[in-house]
Amino acid sequence: MAATLQGKRIAFLAADGVEEVEYVQPREAVENAGATVELVSLKPGSIQSFNHLEQSKTYDVDVTADQADAAGYDALVLPGGVANPDFLRSDPDAVRFVKAFFEAGKPVGVICHGPWTLIEADVVRGRKITSWPSLRTDLTNAGATWVDEECVADGNLVSSRNPDDLPAFCTQITKSFAAS
Repeated sequence: MAATLQGKRIAFLAADGVEEVEYVQPREAVENAGATVELVSLKPGSIQSFNHLEQSKTYDVDVTADQADAAGYDALVLPGGVANPDFLRSDPDAVRFVKAFFEAGKPVGVICHGPWTLIEADVVRGRKITSWPSLRTDLTNAGATWVDEECVADGNLVSSRNPDDLPAFCTQITKSFAAS
């Protein structure tokens, strides 16, 4: 039986530069399982997604990080892209929002370069995690155990390396979010 997310509210935290497929596919996966999704970002309006280094579509922001309350959501997804998590980790409201999910023990899914924001929130210490390979040293220096695996579930944290891992990532976040 497929996991159901009926009645669950999932926040996707993303900014300009988000890798489109890492935003769209996980969003579709949790929506198809019944979740309500909101895009949280740094500014109102819309965000610009990218397909690698090429601009792609824009997506409407539902709420800004300074107005978002983690208590109103059941889970969080942090898509990658290079610029996206760099903008997020530089914003105190975005970092506060992420940290609140960990403090509450809520499930979080993160892919590719997304863990940069987790490092800034100081929530990876003692965790097993995967990411885009260039984040290995950053994650290790932040106290995480970095592994090169398709998808890693460590307690309430699910991580994957890149767009090739999206099928496994989408399956695992749906399962983890349903179990919470």
